[in-house]
Amino acid sequence: MDQGTPLGSIEESAALADELCELGRRAGLDAVGIAEASPFTDTLRHLEERRSRGFAADMQFTYRNPERSTDPQRILVGARSLVVGALRIPAPRTGPQASDEARVAAFAREDHYGELRRSLEVIAERLREHGRQARVVADDNALVDREAAVRAGIGWYGKNANVLLPGRGSWFVLGSVVTDTPLPPSTESVRDGCGTCDRCITGCPTGAIVEPGVVDARRCLAWLVQAPGSIPVEFRQAVGDRLYGCDDCQEVCPVGHGERDDDPGTTTGAVESTTWILEASDSDLLDRFGRWYIAERDPRYLRRNALIVLGNATDGAPEIDAMLHGYAESPDPMLRGHAEWALVNRSRVGQPCSRSATR
Repeated sequence: MDQGTPLGSIEESAALADELCELGRRAGLDAVGIAEASPFTDTLRHLEERRSRGFAADMQFTYRNPERSTDPQRILVGARSLVVGALRIPAPRTGPQASDEARVAAFAREDHYGELRRSLEVIAERLREHGRQARVVADDNALVDREAAVRAGIGWYGKNANVLLPGRGSWFVLGSVVTDTPLPPSTESVRDGCGTCDRCITGCPTGAIVEPGVVDARRCLAWLVQAPGSIPVEFRQAVGDRLYGCDDCQEVCPVGHGERDDDPGTTTGAVESTTWILEASDSDLLDRFGRWYIAERDPRYLRRNALIVLGNATDGAPEIDAMLHGYAESPDPMLRGHAEWALVNRSRVGQPCSRSATR
């Protein structure tokens, strides 16, 4: 097909679809599929229903404007197709080794979405070479990435509401190329492979998966550590050593268990020093973690999380108490309250505190 030549036949469309999928795989994507760009009518209904039940909490993202995030036409007028890609993310079995270390969810350990967008942009650029319009969307308010992936035959919705790829699980990030090019959609949908398994539901530390495929964000640790304001007291112990995100419902999932990286040397970005976070400047924190979703772009929320991690630490290191006592005198009422809670919680689990905490 010559550059700028319109698609003239079903055969040409099918050939281009095959070309784009292969191009995506060569660019690093682990799975590629194609879907129609018609509105996600069922997804819109589900979002509105769950928001009405309070399950969205204060979450914005695709809940901010469900009519927009479920209609590809809002991204590109005249959209006809979605070329959807999945990029595997390593999920090493590593955890904190020291009392001041905190866990980071697998998707946030490296800039996986940056890599995903670069791979999708290769597909978009090829479409532009053919005189077509194409826009890359991933991890933003514009589109429900999971629905696009299911529609494109990449995977199915697991009971934890993540998209599971057959035999490979949910250790992937997802994104799409929205284009005005008419392309034949992937013909085979993926059957639900969860069966009677409910490990993600029973394994959620806060009971946030209230029914198969439905998550109550008000209880979900992955949201609570991103949400603005104070973390509810009843969930602070469940936060444990998590600084950002939560992988528990993925870690217990048997689908794709062999995809996990068991190399003990694979620790890059898996843990972060809470001591450093509590001592670092705002600019240093944003330089290091600015690609994360941080409420109001305010680094104090990272400090809030770090204080809870220290409050849950079982190590009796005196430097932890010293750090917490310092923050217990903070002029910031939110940080002060979390530090005071941390001191009390450490005393409850038998850790020495050099001074008493009031709450």
